[in-house]
Amino acid sequence: MERLNTKLYLQNCYIMKENERLRKKAQLLNQENQALLSELKLKQKLTKASSIPDLNTPPPASNAGSNNWISFVGLQL
Repeated sequence: MERLNTKLYLQNCYIMKENERLRKKAQLLNQENQALLSELKLKQKLTKASSIPDLNTPPPASNAGSNNWISFVGLQL
């Protein structure tokens, strides 16, 4: 019985030590994640401030319909 208690005690000590190690690692990863998130938000804010249009997004739809392109090119129907 005493031998079993000693074995369980040692296993418990190992688990607590491993838990502390993982907790510290999680804290470091969380700090890194927060720093990267702040950097990303700053870059997004700077990008919006520079007013560079995103060429991958389609232009907004207008009420005039397809005649806009024709009038832009200078053609008449």
